[in-house]
Amino acid sequence: MPPPGPVCTFGRGSFRVNKPVIALTERRAFLRTAAAAGGLSALGLAGCATTQASPAAPVLAKPGFRPVPPLGALLAKPDRIMGITVCLRPFRAAGPRLDTEKVGDKLVVHNYGHGGSGWSLSWGSANVVVKKALSGGEKDVAIIGCGALGLTAAITAQRAGARVTIYAKERMPEVRSARATGVWSPDSRIALASAASPDFPALWEEMCRASFRTYQSYLGLPGSPIEWTDRYILRDNPPPTSPATDPMGFAHYESRVHDLLPRSETLPPQAHPFPAPYARRLSLPMFNVQAFGRLLMSEFLLAGGRIETVEFNAPADLARLKEKVVINCTGYGARALWKDETVVPVRGQIAWLIPQAEVNYGLVYKGVSMLGRRDGIVIQKNGADESWGYNDANETPDRAEAEAALATIASLYPQVPV
Repeated sequence: MPPPGPVCTFGRGSFRVNKPVIALTERRAFLRTAAAAGGLSALGLAGCATTQASPAAPVLAKPGFRPVPPLGALLAKPDRIMGITVCLRPFRAAGPRLDTEKVGDKLVVHNYGHGGSGWSLSWGSANVVVKKALSGGEKDVAIIGCGALGLTAAITAQRAGARVTIYAKERMPEVRSARATGVWSPDSRIALASAASPDFPALWEEMCRASFRTYQSYLGLPGSPIEWTDRYILRDNPPPTSPATDPMGFAHYESRVHDLLPRSETLPPQAHPFPAPYARRLSLPMFNVQAFGRLLMSEFLLAGGRIETVEFNAPADLARLKEKVVINCTGYGARALWKDETVVPVRGQIAWLIPQAEVNYGLVYKGVSMLGRRDGIVIQKNGADESWGYNDANETPDRAEAEAALATIASLYPQVPV
């Protein structure tokens, strides 16, 4: 057998680099659970026992939280950054644009402006716009844009019996959607509470629930395009007793769908391996965007869909399309194409680290997030609140920002060799 990898101390537990071993606290929790389940016999070690456990032995109470599984240690080295990308989220204060208008002889159904919730709401949003597109009986539909919203709208239209062609300048993996963080975030920068219409919260809930149901149907597929992972929200100081100040006044609707996700858990310091003493854990769906994007492209093409490389500079350019119904899924590009100044860019930069199979969880610490995806480890500065990057259209990668964000996350792994 090859010798085991070097052992390093990660917070309060011991881990092997690239091959984590169970921390001491986890061994104790495991043995307590085994004892409650029947002692050594539950571990398959009954032959080692010399006396039989008393049937009157007390059963240990279950802890108030799910034990933390062994966590792989992140190799948070700047030379492991394999790329830096910038994505502009298309934010609209009133929420996404889902209305219709006539452009010449075309019925245009808009589907853009989802802020940081494009992937998360895409299927539900597709249901809304496809219903409008097909309401007049047309069966030939054009989709403009080949990102998250374009592909899901195209597949939804196909499932409803339409013949669909996607027209786009770029396609996966060149589109902006391919640079997304990849975490379930259906109300991230979705609207301003003061600007959204009174009926928008109910519409948002409808889209959120529809998307959630559809994403569950993609679980367990080869390449794990969609999977559930744990995220740890870490703090050096106790969490505030009142909600944090939101300078923008973004709308937050998560309480309307609290039943979709497991409740978050507060973890005592001795129950997790990180040096930050205060921790909460939550479980969320995650998108491995590269695998999922390719899957959607394949699904669309196998169902008879077509993709044509076309660039549009003005709404009048739609006249050259043969289809009478067009679904506009151009994301941030709609600001220029449709001269829509209600679309505000929200800049987000990601530093991509070489994947580590054992780093299959996420962290948030000091305004920086880490997400272990199969197509790369995402390191992103999010700032103290969602106003970070607001109205910043700069798409030039910033290496200094990337390395500073990585250094913040690296401080959570103080004994990992670098």
